[in-house]
Amino acid sequence: MVTDLRAVAGRAAKGSSEMPMDDVALVKALRSGDQQAPRLFVERFQGVIFGLCYRMLNHRQDAEDVVQETFVRALRALAGFDAGRPICPWLLEIAANRCRTALARRARKPMLALADPGEELTDPRGGMADPDDLAGELKRALARLRPEYRLVFVLFHSQHLAYDEIAQVVNRPVGTVKTWLHRARAQLAEELIERGITQ
Repeated sequence: MVTDLRAVAGRAAKGSSEMPMDDVALVKALRSGDQQAPRLFVERFQGVIFGLCYRMLNHRQDAEDVVQETFVRALRALAGFDAGRPICPWLLEIAANRCRTALARRARKPMLALADPGEELTDPRGGMADPDDLAGELKRALARLRPEYRLVFVLFHSQHLAYDEIAQVVNRPVGTVKTWLHRARAQLAEELIERGITQ
């Protein structure tokens, strides 16, 4: 009989003696071959990983592909993972590397092949932008950042990682992370001022 891990977590929350599966227990379950563990692993982290990939790639299908590739690589590399390390920054590191690879591949392809009719990254409007469309303007401004600046910005502001965790993900010193974040903020502010969104 297959145990529903959500039900176990629900019983634990109601005072049962069973505890919900934390990250360390999840890694142990994955390594021991528990058939429900991969599903729980993906469910637990897919939102965070997809959020990063979508913001980095600005294309839903590409982001979904990279998320899938991230989990496949993570599950294959789990045997060598240090269980004492937090798992989320490790997954974000894999996802960031996969996003950089996807962006490099994209740069070698003609832009017309990547156009998604449902998503528009550039603003065809001239002059002043609608200040009520701040989310759209911010998305367009983020898309124009250098990939490493965008990555650091998203990890800090959307994923709420600390500087040292971001440094681990991007494999750079904390000082570089702070510099990139400062430059990303400055470029975003400049872009929004030029578009008439803020002063």
